[in-house]
Amino acid sequence: MNTNAPILLFVYNRPAHTRRLVESLLRNAEATGSSLFIYSDAPRDESVRPAVDEVRRYVRSIRGFDRVEVVERTENWGLARSIIDGVSTALQRFDRVIVLEDDLVLSPYFLRFMNEALETYKDEPRVGHIQACDFTQDPSLPDTFLIKWTGSWGWATWRRAWKHFNPDGQALLDELERRRLTRTFDFDGAYRYTRMLRRQVEGKNNSWAIRWNASLFLADILSLNVGRSLVQNTGFDGSGTHCGGGGLYASTLWMKPLPVVRISPAVENPAARHAIARYYRRHFGFWAKAVRRIKRTLRGDFGA
Repeated sequence: MNTNAPILLFVYNRPAHTRRLVESLLRNAEATGSSLFIYSDAPRDESVRPAVDEVRRYVRSIRGFDRVEVVERTENWGLARSIIDGVSTALQRFDRVIVLEDDLVLSPYFLRFMNEALETYKDEPRVGHIQACDFTQDPSLPDTFLIKWTGSWGWATWRRAWKHFNPDGQALLDELERRRLTRTFDFDGAYRYTRMLRRQVEGKNNSWAIRWNASLFLADILSLNVGRSLVQNTGFDGSGTHCGGGGLYASTLWMKPLPVVRISPAVENPAARHAIARYYRRHFGFWAKAVRRIKRTLRGDFGA
């Protein structure tokens, strides 16, 4: 019986990134036994139509998977609406999904890990998310660990967990504040996730990921994360909607199988949480941001 989870891929107007992602996905032995569902957003305006059309021509030509289905939006949905709808719709048909965006590059062992993890934790209600990207490059992290935090670069979930997703950012923010959990949600103040959620409520960003993160956090549900990255994000090159960060989120691909050993009991790893908080403090504290701003100014980059 084929237990490979269907793969959902969200694309827009970056043909080179999309091609690179698909080529890396095809280097996974499990690709031939996996279904690939591609969601192609429509152009926001005429200036991006040629790039969107090029992406669509390419994704229609993709072979090498068990099957490929392409959904071409007829209007511009934006990433958040497209992902929320795509994941919700897919999980009405399947009990699990793997989710990718077009600016990722994958290890040849990404699909093996994700499918093994989805199967290993399928009946563990305290685990609701799997994330295969590590940008801390902290050698103290174990191969896998459980944490109350979700990453969105190469992830997977189950139907049972997605039921906890609340798209209402205001309700999530109110609950975090009512339960006095904002500081914990922010890794003890090391990174401003609460601010990100508040900005989503104010319409200053349209992040689905911060709402998914808060939804599972408030439900006390954990994510299985990796200390050896099976994903690289190549989108910090100015080509995407959220293109800041650069080397702050660099990762080195782990080019060997990453074993999935069930962690029991399913509790958060405090040392791993401390390591991620340490990373955030080192790179997003006041002085770190001041030094980056000075360096940008010296390069003649006067952006915010």
